[in-house]
Amino acid sequence: MYAPTARTTATRERERMAYDPAVVHSILDEAFHCAMGFVVDGEPRVLPTLHVRVGDTLYLHGSTGSRPLLAARGDGLRVCVTVTLLDGLVLARSQFNHSANYRSVVAHGVATLVRDEETKRSVLTALVEKVGAGRSAETRPPTKRELAETAVLALPLVEVSARQRSGGVIDDEDDLSLPHWAGVLPLRLTPGVPEPDAAVAVATPAYLRPAGSPWLDPAVMRGSRVLLEPLDLSHADDLFKATADPQVWQHLTARQPRDRDEMAAYVAGALAEHHRGERVPWVQRSAVTGEVLGTTSFYEVEPGRRSLAIGHTFLGRSAWRTGVNPEAKLLLLTRAFETLGAERVVWHTDIRNTRSQAAIERLGATREAVLRHHRIRPDGTWRDTVQYAMLAEDWPAAATVLRNRSI
Repeated sequence: MYAPTARTTATRERERMAYDPAVVHSILDEAFHCAMGFVVDGEPRVLPTLHVRVGDTLYLHGSTGSRPLLAARGDGLRVCVTVTLLDGLVLARSQFNHSANYRSVVAHGVATLVRDEETKRSVLTALVEKVGAGRSAETRPPTKRELAETAVLALPLVEVSARQRSGGVIDDEDDLSLPHWAGVLPLRLTPGVPEPDAAVAVATPAYLRPAGSPWLDPAVMRGSRVLLEPLDLSHADDLFKATADPQVWQHLTARQPRDRDEMAAYVAGALAEHHRGERVPWVQRSAVTGEVLGTTSFYEVEPGRRSLAIGHTFLGRSAWRTGVNPEAKLLLLTRAFETLGAERVVWHTDIRNTRSQAAIERLGATREAVLRHHRIRPDGTWRDTVQYAMLAEDWPAAATVLRNRSI
């Protein structure tokens, strides 16, 4: 436990204070930035910066030319570092009782400059790893010059405390009958869809993709003809080239992209749906040449009902009638039924797309219904959709047929 001092002892609402290292460390580790307060030439300064905790030391990132780092070159710099995670806004019936749910840490002490090169490198590696586990191995380490231009301050976590508030509204009894809404508006820091730099030609790393249910995981799947890997914006150019044929898009609800930017927008939309838990998109590559052939997805994913749909599938003409599509479906169905434990897999196709209907029937799916005016085509007309489904009890026979076709 951290021992309370005059600077870390609350004068009010002491029940919100914590001196448990586990609580302090969890807040510091979850937060990505902090504010460092100090005094230079008799004037107060507060600077936002990045931090990482290693053991019982808080390390602060900076530039060797900045005022706090220059001031810390001697015996160190007296600082007060604060970190706050805002978890919600508490709206009471009275304005006075409005509040916030939060977790915060305040640390006092003398921050000293890290001079040992090995220690500095390990701290900067830890800072990069905080962004994503494995990131340091996938990036260039700093050169001697870059390391010399970077400063790191070390602040021992000795005089430190945490303060937290959670729960709901605390209104005065006389206000409980007022006709005003009261409650908590939760707030969360959540990552958005990664946006790769224009020159990036590799897929988004796994640590930047949303974590969650295995039903929403675009796991890599490999067959003898096709490789399914997570769809990424880096695939936009190759997808546009592979599918630049009106026949590919004839019966799809998405309009054919007119250029690479429109294909990138299509991919970005699919990734946004994945981020919202609505779709699991893959790119289809040739397992022999590595050439991008098309894309496919799980959608209408409902783990609670053990159900999903397979669709948003399009392949370049070069992959038609090559066995790529049946093998891709075999991989997807194997994952659905044997890995995820699905009870039901669904397909939807345009009622005019007889070629697609025949292909789905060859998979062993059963035609269930025609959904009238189910979707809108790119030309604005209503599409009647034919719905097919396969149940878990149908899968063993269908799997045998598909595996024999893939030999």
